[in-house]
Amino acid sequence: MGPSDEQLVERIVRHDDRHAFALLVKRYQSEIRNSLRRLTHGDHALADDLAQETFVRVHRSIASFQGDSLFRTWLHRIAYRCFLSEARKRTLSTETLEEHHSVAEDETEQDGFMQDFNRAMMLLSQPQREAVHFSLQQGFAHPDIADIMGIPVGTVKTHVLRGRQKLQELLSEWKEDASNER
Repeated sequence: MGPSDEQLVERIVRHDDRHAFALLVKRYQSEIRNSLRRLTHGDHALADDLAQETFVRVHRSIASFQGDSLFRTWLHRIAYRCFLSEARKRTLSTETLEEHHSVAEDETEQDGFMQDFNRAMMLLSQPQREAVHFSLQQGFAHPDIADIMGIPVGTVKTHVLRGRQKLQELLSEWKEDASNER
């Protein structure tokens, strides 16, 4: 299994252990990149840049990690803030996000359900989409999502509930449409 995240963080902070930092990067790099790819709607280059920026920020500020949350939650909070910072810089419009999403669908072979799911996700509001992503796709609990997104737990619960309800409605409509086309 190897050392825990907390043990690795301690080795980094106390001894500037670069090997320990490399282990943390290896442990979480794919998860962070995949999460950022979802948040950027399939823009692989942007997601990779944001993942790299995330780990640079983590390295710079790891001494400030207090252990109040899991390291994984803290890491996702930093990645999410990198995403928000870039989104503000680019002022990503809904059209731009949809454009990235359709390019991602063309580049990868996804089964029909995932295509429908991704299209349905695009129809959610951005806060709902992000909360649902962290809940359903990353498996975070509501308090952790609140910590990552910097919003109250009640707001997270509302975004997740409304987002899931809308997804269910959209996916059931698409399922009916698909069965009617046969």
